[in-house]
Amino acid sequence: VRSHWHIENKLHWVRDVTDNEDQSRTRTGTAPRVMASLRNLATSTHRQAGHTNIAQALRHTARNTTRALTLLGIPT
Repeated sequence: VRSHWHIENKLHWVRDVTDNEDQSRTRTGTAPRVMASLRNLATSTHRQAGHTNIAQALRHTARNTTRALTLLGIPT
């Protein structure tokens, strides 16, 4: 039971609240799955970089277009 709530709090809550996934209008074809995968990539990448506040990390990364590339290890 604990492992279920750990996953719920660690991933699904972030996707629901921070990424506002429930309000997404992407509903057709494979687009919803692709968007969920991109959100998971963003969350996981920030966690691996040591960020604990994902919302703050996303805002910080969004301020400069090269930060996302640097975070993924792509030279700019």
